Amino acid sequence: MTTKQRAYLKGLAMNIDPVFRIGKSSITPEFCEGIREVLEARELIKVGVLNNCADDPKELAQLLAERTGAEVVQVIGKKIVLYRESKTNKKIIL
Repeated sequence: MTTKQRAYLKGLAMNIDPVFRIGKSSITPEFCEGIREVLEARELIKVGVLNNCADDPKELAQLLAERTGAEVVQVIGKKIVLYRESKTNKKIIL
């Protein structure tokens, strides 16, 4: 992903609310499956990390990206933005 594409996605992500929240149970296989399904439907999602989660948001973002096949657009504080191009429902053109 180029820096221009990343900047474009960051701009789009400013207006969306977190779809998922990571809590004290951290990342489970079911959580990853849910992320995969929503990425297929929306392509760009925001994930919040709750205060009771002891893990580092940057590490969680990398782990989610590996497990879901997505790319990390940005991590700001306790918010993670992920992007994965949809196979059937393309909405964002880069």
